[in-house]
Amino acid sequence: QRPENRQPGYDRVNQPPREGGGERPAFPPRPPRPPFGQPYGQRPASPGAGGNQFPPRPPFGKPMPPRQAGLGEKPEAVGKEELERVKSVNKRDFVKKKDKLKEIEELKREKQAEQKIQAKLLKRKKEEQELAEKVTEIHLAKQLTVGELADRLRISVPEVIKQLMMSGIMATVNQTIDIATAKQAAENLGFTILQIEDKSKDSDGEAEEAISEDETIDKSKLKDRAPVVTIMGHVDHGKTTLLDSIRKSRQKIVSTEVGGITQSIGAYTAMVNSKKIVFIDTPGHEAFTTMRARGAQITDIVILVVAADDGIMPQTIEAINHAKAAKVPIIVAVNKIDKPGADPDRVLQQLTEYELVPEKWGGSTITVEISALQDLNIDELLDYIILIAEVEELKADPARKAAGVIIESKLDKGKGAVATFLVQQGTLRVGDFVVAGIVSGKIRALFNDLGERIHKAGPSTPVEVLGLTEIPQAGEKFEAVESDKLMKEKAGERKEKEKISKFDEMSATRVKREMLLQSTQGDTKELNIIIKTSTHGAAEAVTGSLHQLESKHIFVKVVHLAIGDITEADVMLASASNAIVIGFGVKEDQNALRVAQEQGVVIRKYEIIYQMLEDIEKTMLGLLEPEYREVEIGTAEVRQVFTVGKTVKIAGCYVLEGKIVRNKDAKVIRNDKEIFRGQINQLKRFKDDAKEVNSGYECGLSFDKFNDIQEGDIIKVLTKEEIIRNSLV
Repeated sequence: QRPENRQPGYDRVNQPPREGGGERPAFPPRPPRPPFGQPYGQRPASPGAGGNQFPPRPPFGKPMPPRQAGLGEKPEAVGKEELERVKSVNKRDFVKKKDKLKEIEELKREKQAEQKIQAKLLKRKKEEQELAEKVTEIHLAKQLTVGELADRLRISVPEVIKQLMMSGIMATVNQTIDIATAKQAAENLGFTILQIEDKSKDSDGEAEEAISEDETIDKSKLKDRAPVVTIMGHVDHGKTTLLDSIRKSRQKIVSTEVGGITQSIGAYTAMVNSKKIVFIDTPGHEAFTTMRARGAQITDIVILVVAADDGIMPQTIEAINHAKAAKVPIIVAVNKIDKPGADPDRVLQQLTEYELVPEKWGGSTITVEISALQDLNIDELLDYIILIAEVEELKADPARKAAGVIIESKLDKGKGAVATFLVQQGTLRVGDFVVAGIVSGKIRALFNDLGERIHKAGPSTPVEVLGLTEIPQAGEKFEAVESDKLMKEKAGERKEKEKISKFDEMSATRVKREMLLQSTQGDTKELNIIIKTSTHGAAEAVTGSLHQLESKHIFVKVVHLAIGDITEADVMLASASNAIVIGFGVKEDQNALRVAQEQGVVIRKYEIIYQMLEDIEKTMLGLLEPEYREVEIGTAEVRQVFTVGKTVKIAGCYVLEGKIVRNKDAKVIRNDKEIFRGQINQLKRFKDDAKEVNSGYECGLSFDKFNDIQEGDIIKVLTKEEIIRNSLV
C-alpha cells in the first residue's frame, strides 16, 4: 500500500482509541532500571493486595536491617521456677490418670474372674442335672436320623457316630438309620430299648386316636356279629373249592379264576343255619405272602386247608406262622381224603411238628377230614366255626361311625377307583365321608359280594365301595367321619405324615441294590420293567417276586408301578427308559398298541403269576453275557522234532485221541506241567497242509513264537464251548 493510505500506528498514551475499538486502560510507564550494582527500589504495590509490607532488600553482602516489632518475635523466656512448677503439676495429673486406669483394669479383671467362676458353677450344675436326668431306657417307634438318636439318648452326636463306625456303619448326622441299627447302637452305649413298635402300625397320633375311639365304645350297645373266617393253605390244596362248597352258589368261584388258582383276596358271605359267616379266600402261591399276612390279621378264625395226598408244604408252614402271629384260633381241614394215595394220619403227624396237636391225640387243635369236591364233612366243619364264634363272643356296635380295613383295591375302567372294605365296627352307608389311609372320598355306591347294590353295610360285612378319589393301599384302615371338612383335614394330615415317613425311610445303611451291584460288578446288567396290574395286592406280589429274581450279574429295576390298563403314556415311558411293559390281569388300549409298534416297545400280558416269573427269568438269562468253558478236542504226542531253517522247529506228532485242528488254541505239557499255550499256525500231513488230523494218524505242527519243543511233550488242542444257563444263580 501507499504510505498515504496507511493508517497511523496506535499510540496507547497520547492518542485516543480507534473508533469502534472500545476503551482500554493505559499501561503505566515502567520505572527506569537502576545502575549496575545499585539495589532495586521498593516494588510498587499490587492492586488490591494492600501493598508490600516488607522493607527493601539490602545489597548483596550487606547485613539485614532489624525486624520491626511484632513481626515473628520470640516470646520471653520462662523462668526456671515456673517451668518446675508446670512440670510438677503435669506429673501429678499423669499419676492420677495412671492410677485411675489401673483401678479400672483391676475391676475388669475381678469381673472376668467372677464370670468364670459363675460359668464353672453353671456347668457343674448342668452336668449334675444331666446326670440326674440321664436316660437309660428309651422307646423306638420308627426310623430316625443319627442326630435324632443322639437327642433321644441325650448324648453327643460324635459318640453315636463313633459307635456306628465301630459296628461297620458309616453315617453322618443327618442320615437315617433303621430301627434295628438304632437298637444295636443304643444297647452298645448302655441303654435299654423298652419296646419297638411295629412299622406296619400307624403313627403315634393315629394310634392314640384309635385307642381313644375304642375307649368310647359303649359296651351296652354291643351286639353279636358274624365271624370273619380266613381260608389259608398251600397252592392247589382246594381252598377255593371248599369255599364254593360252603356257599353252594350257582356260579363257582373256581370257574372265574385264571389257571384255577387264587391270585387276589376275595371276601364272601355264606348263610349257615340262618347264621352269617364271612369268608376270606387268600392266595396260596409263594408270591402272595403279603396277602396271606393281611388275611390273617383281619380274621377271627383261620381254616388251614391241607391236602391229604401232599401234606404240609412251604406255604402251609407260612400260613401257620401268620395265624400264630395274629393269635387267632386255627381249624385244620384235611382235604382231598377221597383221592387215591391220601393219608390223613401223615398230615396229623406233620402238624405236631408245628405245635398243632389234634384233639383226637389229646391236643387242642380242631381237625376235620373233608372232601371239598365231594362235599364230605363240610357241615361238621361249619359247626365247629359257629361253635368257636360263640365261644369267642364276637361283638360290635352297629350304631357308631363305620371303621374297618381295606381288603383289596383296583382301578376299574368304568367305575374308577374301587376298593373292597371289611366293616369291623359301626355301619357304613351311602353318602358317608370316608378316610382310607391317605385317600378320602364320599361313598357313591355299595355292592355286596354277589354284585348287588346295597345302601348300608353293618359289622362283619364285606362291600365293594365306589367314590374314592384315588386307589387306596390294601391293608390300610378306613373310618367314616362327620363332614367333608374333617375328611379333608385328616387326609391332609396323613399325607403329610406319609411324606415324612418316606424321607425317614431313606436310610444310610440301606444302599440301593442297583448301586451295590454296580459297584461290585462292573459288567452288571439291569432289566427295566414297567408293571401294570389289576389290583393293589397283585402289584405287591409281582414286585416282590421280581426282586427275588436278582443275581450278582443282573437285577430287575421297576421303573413304574401302577394299577389299571396299559396306556399310551406307559408305552412312551418304556420307550424313553428302554423298558418292557408287563401287564398282569390288564388290557392295553389301541393307542398303546399303535405307539408300541412304532417305538418297538415290548408289551407282555399275563394272567398267571408263575408263567410271568418264568418268562421274566428267561428274558434276564438272555441278557446275560454268554459264559464259555474250555474243552479238549484232541491230544497228540511229540515223537520227533525237525528243524527247518535256523530257528523254526516242527513237532512230528502222533494223534492219540480226538483230532488236531489248525488255528485252534493248544497247550504244551511237559512233565505234567503246562509250559506254553498258543495257537497252532501250521499243520501238515506229510508235505501237504491239513485243516485237521484225526486220531491214529501222524502229523507235523508248529507254533508261532515258540520253538522249545522236545520229544515226549504232550500237545492238547482246546476249544471254547458256551455254557447253557438254566438259572440266574
